[in-house]
Amino acid sequence: MEQKHLREDILRISGVNPRKCMKCGKCTGTCPSYDEMEFHPHQFVYMVESGDIQPLMESKGLYKCLTCFACVERCPRQVEPAKLIEAVRLSVIRQQGQNHLKPDQIPAMLDEDLPQQAIVSAMRKYAK
Repeated sequence: MEQKHLREDILRISGVNPRKCMKCGKCTGTCPSYDEMEFHPHQFVYMVESGDIQPLMESKGLYKCLTCFACVERCPRQVEPAKLIEAVRLSVIRQQGQNHLKPDQIPAMLDEDLPQQAIVSAMRKYAK
């Protein structure tokens, strides 16, 4: 899919206006997956805004987002970075053979230190 159309599709799916972002970094400062992601929430918003989406789609950090919405709660402009991340993830999954994780792989990844939220989020995302 052409980058311009991909950007428009992601914006339509997410319902987010990335131009509202003032790049304050509050979303990134509250992200529990910060250390696991190569692109942090505020960078993610900027990259979608600028149309630089391919690196996001190829990023392993795309699947590290817990969808906890901490970034949404902290954003003073209601930009909702988690919704953009979900939309990009959905775009990747919609491409034939690009699903990052299969539901039967999840039980092997469980351990006692894994937050329950991550388990529920994984099952919700990948059990379809």
